[in-house]
Amino acid sequence: MSSNLSRTIVLGLAIAFATGAPKVWASDQSPMAVELRHIDGEWARITYQMTNADEQEKQMHALAAEAATLVAQYPDRAEPLIWDGIVTSSEAKYAGSLGALGLAKASRDMFEKAGRIDYRAVDGAVPTSLGALYYKVPGFPLSFGDNARARQYLEDGLKISPNGLDANYFYGDFLFGVGEYARAVAVLKHALSTPPDPERPIWDAGRRADIRALLPKVEEKLASRQ
Repeated sequence: MSSNLSRTIVLGLAIAFATGAPKVWASDQSPMAVELRHIDGEWARITYQMTNADEQEKQMHALAAEAATLVAQYPDRAEPLIWDGIVTSSEAKYAGSLGALGLAKASRDMFEKAGRIDYRAVDGAVPTSLGALYYKVPGFPLSFGDNARARQYLEDGLKISPNGLDANYFYGDFLFGVGEYARAVAVLKHALSTPPDPERPIWDAGRRADIRALLPKVEEKLASRQ
């Protein structure tokens, strides 16, 4: 595999692999929910606040082990599988191209398994995360990327969570990628209009920064067509 293609794959996966980060309600004080909130907070801190790549890789790998342990403790619940998929996919940012594709497939399998348990769990995190994977990974023969499947999953996620920051961001990014600029602008602006989440300030600020970085690029493409 050429070095340029390798870099392209890893970059695309790194963009995808802050897939939808589902909220675990603070009112739920069960042991599983407490641990999920810890994983949520650590994922946001590592993703959005750390700048040392080596330390990010080390801490994300440790967090993946925590998530896998939680899945083993609650094998019949979708929520731990969803977070295991998110953290596993986030490790791809630090992997080489083949390693990144392997992590993509592993996280896809986790999301699909979670979907078989509860497709609508935690505000549609399953279809939103699967949609992000399907539009960012390469297609056949390198991997399983498929824009038609990505669209269906992302639209499912948006139906479940019409005001979700992640659901709107990833759908808007997908629309940008396929050249539907006017629709992408509307979706991304809607995402920014949603109220901030005071329980998850690091994730909320980080995802809004992602959207604010993307929106001018989409608007520029739209303006060039008019």
